[in-house]
Amino acid sequence: MSTLSAMRKRYLSDPAFKMFKKVLPPLSDTEREAMEAGSVWWDGELFSGQPNWSTLLNYPKPKLTDEEQTFIDTKLEVLLAMLNDYQIVQEDKDLPPEVWQYLRDEKFFSLIIGKEYGGLDFSAHANSTIVAKIATRSLSAAVCVMVPNSLGPGELLTHYGTQQQKDYWLPRLAQGKDIPCFALTGPDAGSDAGGIPDEGIVCYGDYQGEQVLGLRLTWNKRYITLAPVASVLGLAFKMKDPDGLIGDKQELGITCALIPADHPGVEIGERHDPLNMGFMNGPIRGKDVFIPMDWLIGGQEYAGKGWRMLVECLSAGRGISLPALGTAIGHLTAKTTGAYAVVRKQFGTSIGNFEGVAQALGRIGGFTYMLEASRTLTTTSLDMEQTPGIVTAIAKYHMTEMARTILNDSMDVHAGRAIQLGPMNYLGHHYFGMPVAITVEGANILTRNLMIFGQGATRCHPYVLDEMEAAANPDAKQGAEEFDRLLAKHISFAVGNVSKSLLNAFSGSCFNRTPVSGETAVYYRHLSRMAKALAVSADFAMLSLGGELKRRELVSARLGDVLSHLYLASAVLKRYEDEGRQQQDLPMVKYGVEHCLHQCGIAFNDVFNNFPRKGVGRLLRTLNFPLGIHYHAPTDDIAIKISALLMSPGAHRERLTHLCYVGDKADDPVAIMERAFLAMHEIKPLERKLMKATRRGEIPRKASLTDKLQVALDAGVITEEDVKKIENAEQLRQKAIQVDHFCADQFKKASIQPGKAA
Repeated sequence: MSTLSAMRKRYLSDPAFKMFKKVLPPLSDTEREAMEAGSVWWDGELFSGQPNWSTLLNYPKPKLTDEEQTFIDTKLEVLLAMLNDYQIVQEDKDLPPEVWQYLRDEKFFSLIIGKEYGGLDFSAHANSTIVAKIATRSLSAAVCVMVPNSLGPGELLTHYGTQQQKDYWLPRLAQGKDIPCFALTGPDAGSDAGGIPDEGIVCYGDYQGEQVLGLRLTWNKRYITLAPVASVLGLAFKMKDPDGLIGDKQELGITCALIPADHPGVEIGERHDPLNMGFMNGPIRGKDVFIPMDWLIGGQEYAGKGWRMLVECLSAGRGISLPALGTAIGHLTAKTTGAYAVVRKQFGTSIGNFEGVAQALGRIGGFTYMLEASRTLTTTSLDMEQTPGIVTAIAKYHMTEMARTILNDSMDVHAGRAIQLGPMNYLGHHYFGMPVAITVEGANILTRNLMIFGQGATRCHPYVLDEMEAAANPDAKQGAEEFDRLLAKHISFAVGNVSKSLLNAFSGSCFNRTPVSGETAVYYRHLSRMAKALAVSADFAMLSLGGELKRRELVSARLGDVLSHLYLASAVLKRYEDEGRQQQDLPMVKYGVEHCLHQCGIAFNDVFNNFPRKGVGRLLRTLNFPLGIHYHAPTDDIAIKISALLMSPGAHRERLTHLCYVGDKADDPVAIMERAFLAMHEIKPLERKLMKATRRGEIPRKASLTDKLQVALDAGVITEEDVKKIENAEQLRQKAIQVDHFCADQFKKASIQPGKAA
């Protein structure tokens, strides 16, 4: 060891090692398993403070295989035409029997099951695309499809099941002979899945006339989607072996089992009523239910390993299904709100011409572009066989929150058209259903405040997790030596980040590298600056707060917001490059990235102002933004340009809304609005002729449309063919802006009677 290294170890590393052991955030077993599960992907690049943008742009472009595209073009289109969301939600409170049968027959429940077991074995991108398209038509139907293809028996069996379990269950699930559900959440354990009270005690019991080793289970679960119709349930519980029948460990930990729904003692079939939506959801209970040991998923070998299994498999729900629902909201609202803003008129002009409406349309279009970009980037990670828990948590939280924002915008623009439920209303049920996506797979408050930065700070940091492991090494000497080596690298890393952060502040980020030229080049430079500032702030937060950082949720949440918006902006830039730099998309790109930079600035400002150690907060502001934070929200001009794009048909609008289903039936509500929109766009030149003639005094200003058209025809301003086009467009417009009404007797039907609390 050199003299310099010895001095560093004596005067720096050893004291730091002792301090680090004191401030080391204590990790529970479940936290450690969560940290170790999954992988670090682009989030790690961002957290390093020096993201390699070429790495991002070189990730594979999202692409469907021929088989996947054929399925979407044929079988999915048939399904979408079968769905009547008003009937599902308001009348039947369930999918029609023929839809259930079609889902079984065409393997919609086996998108992720391998072909060797009769499944489709589709990519994460295809899975997400299918769920999103269904969700634009019916959230209830989408939920029924997504659950078997995310966290559930199918995925757990595929990754962890014994060969015997796979051979028996996977073909049955693939063929639709069995409908699965997964019971995790209970009255006292929702987001805190590690605290579930449900127990399984190892014992001997009677099974098929023989005494076999197994478990006696007691559980009480709720909010379980598909439970009322499920024929097999996955169950998560805490496994205990008080008599040492399978080893010397009494508390084995969370374990997963697969149980037929008709097994004696299983109480299943009752329903919850989740915001009056039509999908199946209900409680499951069991008391002293005996199951044989080989019903554990993975067999006895996986006893106590359920938490890691769940954490790794949660990525599908967080990264595929729920972001797909959020993206569907974007595609639906962008297509219908842009159309409605043209079709609906006030004060003699389309409401989209008012700047207040245009601002909402701009946000809808900008967020929809970002939602689709984030959906495809996140599924790319999963299709690269990555399991990035932080990335999928970012996608789940921010994409469902963005969807909530633009759904509110769409409701505002539609106004009364959106609040009257009926077959014509294509927004109301989505408005009711959006909180479902926000609350499941970890409530959004938990995801933002505890998961994204709380786990990301340790998991994605280049050195902290290794330093924690070195500090926890039972061999103190070996641990100290490893810590010294890591600390030297960490110091160099931190000093480099601080100096570059200051350079960014005084140079306007102009020295940061960018992989592209043109109008988006500046965005890469500024995002690199934000990444550098995040790396500096994360180091100081962990150093100054130590284990206390876990309890400082608002600090965690805001630093997590920075990481999240860096990821979302990355997705926007990658989509722009992947799709060939479509110039008409540039306003959406600018809106997305500038929104993300602005949100990063807000988050940093709030961190500095509210940091528990006031001096540290002021120091962080000085090191990162000594001249102030000057990132502004997207300008009004950008929003108005986007609104104009949404209100005009063309390839640009189709790229933005391609997942939104538009049926060909006469009573399809989205199709009714779309037909009126296209007809109104076609007669725009004729409307301009009439307007000019009115200004010249050739047509009276205050007259019915019929009278105006007759005067214009007589004056030779328009032809008889023009009159027919205008009258046809007006008929379609009038139909599109109508709302449903019902006989009073329809509201006298008996309502659902509540049963006992479950």
